[in-house]
Amino acid sequence: NTDEKECAYADYMGFILTLNEGVKGKKLTCEYQVSETVEKLLAMLATLDRWIDETPPVDQPSRFGNKAYRTWYAKLDQEAEALVTAVLPSERHDAAPEIAVYLKEAVGNSTRIDYGTGHEAAFAAFLCCLCKVGALRIEDQLAIIFKVFDTYLQVMHKLQKTYRMEPAGSQGVWGLDDFQFLPFIWGSSQLIDHPTLEPKHFVEEKVVNEYHQDYMFLESIKFINEMKTGPFAEHSNQLWNISAVPSWSKVNQGLIRMYKAECLEKFPVIQHFKFGSLLSIQPVKP
Repeated sequence: NTDEKECAYADYMGFILTLNEGVKGKKLTCEYQVSETVEKLLAMLATLDRWIDETPPVDQPSRFGNKAYRTWYAKLDQEAEALVTAVLPSERHDAAPEIAVYLKEAVGNSTRIDYGTGHEAAFAAFLCCLCKVGALRIEDQLAIIFKVFDTYLQVMHKLQKTYRMEPAGSQGVWGLDDFQFLPFIWGSSQLIDHPTLEPKHFVEEKVVNEYHQDYMFLESIKFINEMKTGPFAEHSNQLWNISAVPSWSKVNQGLIRMYKAECLEKFPVIQHFKFGSLLSIQPVKP
């Protein structure tokens, strides 16, 4: 029933859109404050990254879905609550078990060795919960995306590459990207009113190479270019179509609509979503 949105949906979308507004026209390299919680989150992500180095892929007959991922995941499964407790202020340690669920959900599925936008959504929900318990604050907005989410992306790229993860619930060539969605939303917002870069430019490799350090959208395109071969129009048709949109604000609005329709309204993505006291399944009060 789409008329009656759960609080969780409203909170989640509100969080995504608040951040979308916050990063408008700003570069990844701009100045912003970095709080203690953000530092702790970066330390947590560095731990996950280090575990990848400590868990090399194993020799196996199938090319995709390297089973070493399960060993890596088992470590996270065991340590998640402790990792989250370390990030939370001491008076909110009680929330660790609930928030840890989102963290474990955010890195892919250990049975299928796949990763998709539902897992990415779990990481955004994890950050949303940290805001709800007061660990992250409104002034952390830029750091949440430019430091924490961006680092999360790098770690996910490394996981996807190292263990050759399958795309979860991918629409193949009709999807936006095999693995991620949010960097395209927030990344297009960063580019709104850019003096020279237009949507048509992101399909040019030299533009991507020159600007990817500043813009999350181009960073994501760079990863696609590294992972895929052949003409861009063929392997990433939806993105290719977006390059014909006249302005970044139109791209941004279109991607938000697409995200709601493709990722959040479709049952498979949200069916594994855990609801608890922080992201409630109660209907929104009219």
